Amino acid sequence: MTSDNTNPIIFVRGINKTYSGGFQALKNINLDIKRGEIFALLGPNGAGKTTLISIICGIVNATSGTITADGHDTVRDYRAARASIGLVPQELHTDAFESVWATVKFSRGLFGKAPNAAYLEKVLRDLSLWDKRNQKIKDLSGGMKRRVLIAKALAHEPTILFLDEPSAGVDVELRHDMWRMVRELRAQGTTIILTTHYIEEAEEMADRIGVIDKGELIVVEDKARLMRKLGKKQLTLVLRKPMTSLPAGLNAWPLTLSDNGHTLIYSFDSQKEESGIAELLRTLSEHGIDFKDLRSTESSLEDIFVSLVHKPTETQE
Repeated sequence: MTSDNTNPIIFVRGINKTYSGGFQALKNINLDIKRGEIFALLGPNGAGKTTLISIICGIVNATSGTITADGHDTVRDYRAARASIGLVPQELHTDAFESVWATVKFSRGLFGKAPNAAYLEKVLRDLSLWDKRNQKIKDLSGGMKRRVLIAKALAHEPTILFLDEPSAGVDVELRHDMWRMVRELRAQGTTIILTTHYIEEAEEMADRIGVIDKGELIVVEDKARLMRKLGKKQLTLVLRKPMTSLPAGLNAWPLTLSDNGHTLIYSFDSQKEESGIAELLRTLSEHGIDFKDLRSTESSLEDIFVSLVHKPTETQE
């Protein structure tokens, strides 16, 4: 499904959160989430990711600012706003002595939804929980408990789904199952917002990326555009003959010798015209420098994330 850019489903305007004692967890957050997109919110521990999600979901009160979710003000029209949201929290907490089926059925009823056994069965089957439906939560593995939290969040058919660190403490199989399920939900029109420590998760699934650090939203960008704007590329040439130093005629190029002079590395911005590579190869040939192999690499989303959160604020701006 293609995101509708003209109709954001979540508007966040001027959100600040200061706790007693003066700690400011969020600083003037402004954010639009597009209807039908997968939005990944990245940031180091303590950056404010969970606080922001908790405020949008109505679990924590903002110090100032306004939020609407699916057209409903999250304070003035809390019940309607909350009914449009499903939340999978970071912590595993649910009634340990209830069965999977009873837990999911109760979650649907909490939002005033009419019983729909066929829908709940589909949710449990999609999460590989159908065979566990009569088991008590306490008897499930950690990964299965995580699946139950997702089933509870989906029980009332929300249009917005928040996944707060969904892959924390789960095995690779469950992680990939969740990725598949998230894509299916997005295809059905559900808007997905996830926070994650797994950069590969955001790189794999997200349409857009937001990076939060020290309570400030420092970048919000389309994933592909972000990687083009901030990514770096490298061309690595394995030389036929090692060099001890670069000829004077190459000093203007961003070149680095490594591997005891056996390797020459050319670094350039992703946005810059790559035709410079052809010019570089001609220049090397003119200086009698030959190579036997070459390969190119580019920055991962993880490289970009690390560079963003370690830059001074004025540089980011």
